[in-house]
Amino acid sequence: MAGAGKKRMQADRRRGGQSRPEASTVPTPPVEQPQSPIPEDVVTPEADRPFGLDGGNSPPPGSTGPGSVPGSTAGGPRAPTGESATRRTDINRRLDLPPAAFNLDGQYKLPTELPARGKGNTLGQVAKIRVNSYNITKFPDRTVFQYDVHIGNGAEKRGLIRRVWESKTMQKATGPGWIFDGNKLAWAITDKGREFSMVVDLDAEQGRPPRPGREDDNKHRVTIRKTTNVPLGAIDAYLKGKITFDSSVLIAINFLDHLIRHSPSQRLTSIKQSFFTRGADHYPLGGGAEAFKGIFQTIRTCQGGRLALNVDVSNGSFWAETNVMLTAQFVVKARDVTDLYLKLQDVNVDDNGGGMTESSSFKELRRLRKLEIYPRHRGLVGEKSVTYFVEGFTKENSKEFMFEVKNKTTGKKEVISVYDYFRERYKVTLLNWNLPLIQTTKKGVVLPMEISWVCENQKYPFKLDDQQTSKMIKYAVTRPEERMKDIEHGIKQLKWDEDIYLKNYGLSISPKMIETTARILPPPKVEFQGSTVTPGYSGRWDLRGPRKFLTVNTVPLVSWAVCICQDRNAQRTIDTASVQNFVREFIKTYQGHGGRVENKAPPVIQGPFDPAKCVEQAMMAVAKMTTKPPQMLMFVLSDRTSFHYARIKKSADCRYGVLSQCMQATHVQKVNGQYMSNVCMKFNAKLGGATARVAGKNANLGHFTEPSVILGADVSHASPGIDMPSMAAMTCSMDKIGVRYAAACQTNGRRVEMITRKNIREQMVPLVGYWIKHVNDGKVPQTIYYFRDGVSEGQYQHVLQQEVNDMRTCFREKNPNWHPKFVVVVASKRHHIRFFPKYGDKVAADRNGNPVPGTLVEYDVTHPFENDFYLCSHSAIQGTARPVHYHVLLDEANISANQLHTMIYEQCYSYIRATTPVSLHPAVYYAHLASNRARTHENIPASSGPRSGPDAKKSFTTKIDPLLAEGMPLLAFGTAGDNTIQTSMWYI
Repeated sequence: MAGAGKKRMQADRRRGGQSRPEASTVPTPPVEQPQSPIPEDVVTPEADRPFGLDGGNSPPPGSTGPGSVPGSTAGGPRAPTGESATRRTDINRRLDLPPAAFNLDGQYKLPTELPARGKGNTLGQVAKIRVNSYNITKFPDRTVFQYDVHIGNGAEKRGLIRRVWESKTMQKATGPGWIFDGNKLAWAITDKGREFSMVVDLDAEQGRPPRPGREDDNKHRVTIRKTTNVPLGAIDAYLKGKITFDSSVLIAINFLDHLIRHSPSQRLTSIKQSFFTRGADHYPLGGGAEAFKGIFQTIRTCQGGRLALNVDVSNGSFWAETNVMLTAQFVVKARDVTDLYLKLQDVNVDDNGGGMTESSSFKELRRLRKLEIYPRHRGLVGEKSVTYFVEGFTKENSKEFMFEVKNKTTGKKEVISVYDYFRERYKVTLLNWNLPLIQTTKKGVVLPMEISWVCENQKYPFKLDDQQTSKMIKYAVTRPEERMKDIEHGIKQLKWDEDIYLKNYGLSISPKMIETTARILPPPKVEFQGSTVTPGYSGRWDLRGPRKFLTVNTVPLVSWAVCICQDRNAQRTIDTASVQNFVREFIKTYQGHGGRVENKAPPVIQGPFDPAKCVEQAMMAVAKMTTKPPQMLMFVLSDRTSFHYARIKKSADCRYGVLSQCMQATHVQKVNGQYMSNVCMKFNAKLGGATARVAGKNANLGHFTEPSVILGADVSHASPGIDMPSMAAMTCSMDKIGVRYAAACQTNGRRVEMITRKNIREQMVPLVGYWIKHVNDGKVPQTIYYFRDGVSEGQYQHVLQQEVNDMRTCFREKNPNWHPKFVVVVASKRHHIRFFPKYGDKVAADRNGNPVPGTLVEYDVTHPFENDFYLCSHSAIQGTARPVHYHVLLDEANISANQLHTMIYEQCYSYIRATTPVSLHPAVYYAHLASNRARTHENIPASSGPRSGPDAKKSFTTKIDPLLAEGMPLLAFGTAGDNTIQTSMWYI
């Protein structure tokens, strides 16, 4: 092997059972007097906060810090003050913790405790359903000691830390049954005294002599100091409401999390909260990636005074265990090895003799950096035990790359090529010698691609492209019955009943899913103009009849045009006659739904290849027909290229300020009635109409008892590897009943989750002002319902402290006497709770085994005390339905559970472009849509190419202007239209 001697330290491997441990960031209080069953809150002032918060900043045990913690018998160190001090909120991100756990520093002025759960819902039918959570039936009843582990100087890498911990010297000193977090915390039921230390010689451990002159390089001092007893009684006290969530509860739950994870992490590949192993059920995704199922588990504190383990299926994407040469072909999209060779050759900088540079395909090989590989050329058993990591690729091939090697016969050093070395030393003739060599992270070691293989169980770190995503969805989507079987299979892999660590510490988990009492809310009737529909528990209806929309365009459609956008690469063209036929049928369909169309012969033109010029041509066609500003432009696209769609939307929205509707040519040519009705719903919504509403409510106020406005918000972030600003999207109801919503979007910095006050003032306040002036006759709303998406429990206080406070401030700037009541609700789908009705249950289950729309869960798997609930408001088309988790952060209107649950559920039936209830409250759903659409408004030239999707430029191949990365303001809407686009549903 080129330049390779005997390996002194094997690289840290991630194959099954060799997973990399993750850091623990739970505070470690100093040893004090024996703790009471219900320990006191150990939160200390900023200056007195103990070391060990982040698992890496602790001084060596036995040393003295800047001071001692008050009451500490050990005189232990305390944390530094100022910005360098690590906060208690930097906690273990694997845990599903209650919101109070994220304010142990007291950094928020508002109360940490959120609204308590009041009287439960009393509507609908009662049903028993299973939830994929398992009760922890027994806590450890033995004394558990927590230790601080310090290895070397505290800056060692994880691989070295793991090898030291697993050494024979270490295991002999500690004894069996210890649990280590892989960084600095350990737990045991053995009391080893206050402090002990040892020196671990890894050279001696592996039976090899040390390097001359560097005898101490591989000797590492380990110091272990007992810091506290784990206050397990604090968990029970918290769940019974005797104490608030404090550091003692956090320490205890963190220990239980490591205890439950310890044994599986030794056998399986651990990635965050999931465990994977490459079995027979792996699915190729293309591009050198494959998918296989794993098992997700996390501890949760639950209503009813219990701890439960949430267990679910986890689908992960990994590098396929295949030859590196084949992986490189996938990465650069080469047809074969010959094409790979050609793609990796240097290319001319320009046509004027500007020199040579790396090809884009050669740059793409950087995706393989840090990939773990092993050579397979010796034909020996156990070759996988010698692994390397990819650093890069050489410019030289195996015949060009020369190195020195000692001739065993003559004893002299000779210069030899990699090609000749493998032929002479291993009798291996490299067939693809002309390919670049792999440069590994080990100094002096290069490997040919064709004899190197990718190690198994390595996470695929890149965003999946469209084809990979489609395959992943196909693989991951499973019906409830199959998902339950996968969960049961995963639990067998976790082996709770055989786990010696669980038995040793005395923790038991019920093998039976939690069965909870759910409520099936009554399904509403859907009201159209002059008719109603009763979907029942099916969650579906249609527009046949045809049904007339609840409201239609108030101004008859006069000034509009249709443009056919051809693509240079399209396999077939779109003829004008087919589009004209579609337009005639579309007009009939829209009028059948109540739409008002005065101009029944809009111009249908063939546009140029440039999408932006198509908009210009359509505008000119309208101008030739009428002097009125265009109300709508329709575009027929020949393909599904998202970049063309984005350019059309950018030009229509920002250059001209005119509403637009895009359609696929394949659908247009079929002239399908259902498709035309679907387009009509969006068409009508953009022109100011609404499809339907929930029947039987107050005609003027809907679900409300006083004038109220609904706000929705979401902040989206760019995919990894793409430098794009975060996008804040805000929606505001544009009627009194919460059916129509306007939306405003603006850049929000780079990966900034909280909406800035500037955006609230400039984007949200004008929408509320429009509602006051045009909807409520100049009167302010009495209640504001604010639905927020995209925030975790750790950010709940941020929402109240920043966003809601900023709204109050901005509203008072407009009207000092206005003090609205706020109802703030966070809606989240980022969780692993699933409902499993009993098979054949005619009340709770649909024909696929999913819960029927309106399934509500308030108990057993919700927060122990706070007002949260899970609601499944939709009918799942495929796979297993995912309920939405709603958490009430603020309730100044004192709304009852019946009112709130009913309002959220029934408003999901008024989603304006579907004939089915949606899974998420429309205010948030529309914010998602607006955020995605606003990406087309970025102030960048079209020549920079797509900014999202599979063709987007990755950060490692494109230099991005820092100002763009932070977020230049979006382009404003144009003014050539009828000036209603800002308050229309332009994004729908």
